[in-house]
Amino acid sequence: MSSPAINSSPHEHQGHSTSQLMQQVILACVPGLAALTLYFGWGTLINLVWLCLLALILEAAVLYLRRRPILFYLSDCSALLTAVLLALALPPTAPWWLGLIGITAAIVMAKQLYGGMGYNPFNPAMVGYVVLLISFPLQMTRWLLPEGVGAALPSFVDSLAMFLGAKPSAGIDAFTGATALDSFRQFHGGQLISEFYERYPVMGVWSGLGWEWVNAGFLLGGCYLLYKKIIGWQIPGSMLLAITVLSILFYDGGSSASHGSPLLHLFGGATMLGAFFIATDPVTAATTPRGKLIYGALIGAMVYLIRSWGNYPDGVAFAVLLGNFAAPLIDACTRPRSYGHGK
Repeated sequence: MSSPAINSSPHEHQGHSTSQLMQQVILACVPGLAALTLYFGWGTLINLVWLCLLALILEAAVLYLRRRPILFYLSDCSALLTAVLLALALPPTAPWWLGLIGITAAIVMAKQLYGGMGYNPFNPAMVGYVVLLISFPLQMTRWLLPEGVGAALPSFVDSLAMFLGAKPSAGIDAFTGATALDSFRQFHGGQLISEFYERYPVMGVWSGLGWEWVNAGFLLGGCYLLYKKIIGWQIPGSMLLAITVLSILFYDGGSSASHGSPLLHLFGGATMLGAFFIATDPVTAATTPRGKLIYGALIGAMVYLIRSWGNYPDGVAFAVLLGNFAAPLIDACTRPRSYGHGK
């Protein structure tokens, strides 16, 4: 009688490695990137290639100075993900030097200065974005008009010229204009929302021509991450719920005093990118089950407050950094109690 076969250890298989997780997140960005390229031209793709190259060079240089194994740390793809997220947030008209400053702030200051991946208290991509937004507001708010509004989108040659700092063939003013959220903030007062949408075609149907599909792309990518169990539902779910509840409370039926419909805030700006790809950063986000719900709701509330009463049309970056700042306290207050112990 033969003895039963016994499988060798390990009996529990390991999950995804860090590099595989980062690669999956980058892959999930593809639908949103495709929509950005379709509606706003080649600039985002050019910035993405440039920032990825810079991120690898900067990370390797700092690792060399710190006497750490370069290939080992570069292979985790965390620097590439930071570059991708920053490139998706930058305007398509951003010149080369703007991306250089932003990715330097993200990789060197916000990541490696604190000890590298796993030690940074703030999301590196959002640190780089906020540094640029505060330092260079003109360049950071110069967005291309979406396909279907105004002049045709610039060609690849014109996009490359803007990236290199040269003037495109038709002049940059022929291509650029206010985003939907910025237009709503500046020009909505004194008229009904229905009248405002008719007067400004950049608003599209819900939340801005092109931006609706960009956010739908990032929502699709976020659902892919949820399906693969790379992220949990608590942070994006509570963030989107907080935005929805506040926008319903202050909607005011589309009057001249309204702060915008829930669809405007959910599918406008960087809402879905922030909810699924930025706020869920496992290093800088809250980690306890209840803490994740509080953390996401805090970010969603801050996004709405900044958009409605702050100085910036879209507050995702600032809201995420404020959430990062509060994450340790949230975790400390929501830490699960050990079995058998009292409060």
